[in-house]
Amino acid sequence: MKIALASDHAAVDLKADLAGWLREQGHDVTDLGPGGAGSVDYPDYGYRLATALADGVAERGIALCGSGIGIGIALNRHPAVRCAQVSEPLSARLARMHNDANAIALGARLIGPEMARACVAAFLGTTFEAGRHQRRVDMLSHPPISQEPA
Repeated sequence: MKIALASDHAAVDLKADLAGWLREQGHDVTDLGPGGAGSVDYPDYGYRLATALADGVAERGIALCGSGIGIGIALNRHPAVRCAQVSEPLSARLARMHNDANAIALGARLIGPEMARACVAAFLGTTFEAGRHQRRVDMLSHPPISQEPA
């Protein structure tokens, strides 16, 4: 699978660990940066990853920052992206099954390499169920014309 990774400075080491592990698993990995631990702005790297997904450079994206929150928000600003912040495998699996997430965001200061690998494995190994979930996923890109009262 074609996978792109991007991070900020807080997650460079975890990103490198995941990139190496994914290559060992046989994936085609694109590291969108940064290449070092100097301070950078996560929105720039989130945008790079969102663009890679939208342009078909990658089928799936893995975004990392200190908490996973900021870079995940940055990715979700792009209409082609459905990014879920995850911290354990079940949420990664459900993000794919129910939401057809094409990216996940991980917090390097919150989880270690083993948990990050478990999340990525669950994310990559799960397919979208479609069915009753498809209508809702479609609504994320095309809001309903009218809504019924709650």
